[in-house]
Amino acid sequence: MTPGLFISFEGIDGAGKSTHIAGLAEAFKGQGRTVTLTREPGGTPLAEKLRAMVLGDAMDPLTESLLVFAARRDHLLTVIEPALARGDVVLCDRFTDATFAYQGGGRGFDLQTLATLERWVQATPAMRGESIRQPDLTVWFDLPAETAAARLADARAPDRFEAQPVAFFRAVAAGYAARAEAEPRRFARINADQPRERVWAAIAAEFVQRGWLPAPAASGPSAT
Repeated sequence: MTPGLFISFEGIDGAGKSTHIAGLAEAFKGQGRTVTLTREPGGTPLAEKLRAMVLGDAMDPLTESLLVFAARRDHLLTVIEPALARGDVVLCDRFTDATFAYQGGGRGFDLQTLATLERWVQATPAMRGESIRQPDLTVWFDLPAETAAARLADARAPDRFEAQPVAFFRAVAAGYAARAEAEPRRFARINADQPRERVWAAIAAEFVQRGWLPAPAASGPSAT
């Protein structure tokens, strides 16, 4: 059986992840792979309830972090691990790097506490005590905070993260950069401050280089 593949997509709000996640899903399906599309916080009925609380209710950073990791645990056990066991390609919009970036970087919450929660929550039975579950690849859409803020200004009514000032997103971006520096092999940095077609070309090249998609990988997301 073809082994499962776990890919996460990260970046500050406004970085443009969603269109390219859909494009990659189509590319993998075109190769005969079964794709599980999911997101964090969320991905299960319980985790979606916790997501609504995290995005809408005022709370302190510790409470926020605990809810995010509780949602992650249910998501891992209910969706991600079973999909990987079936040999699916799991494409997840955000994972633990977002917690270190938003709660750690943006909120200034203690990184050691987050690391402890990461070890507890991501040591699933499938890992057999050897390690913790992490993505095989994290695609990081790197975008200046000012550009992201301009994009969000024209978006829907913002949630309580999207409504944060530019300084918050600068701190979030720095949090992502720190995670990428700590685990460079797992991260693929994509310059998201360029036209959609060039962003897609950079993503496709990364997957072709890793041998996960043939060249050309796909036509990519529509410009419409």
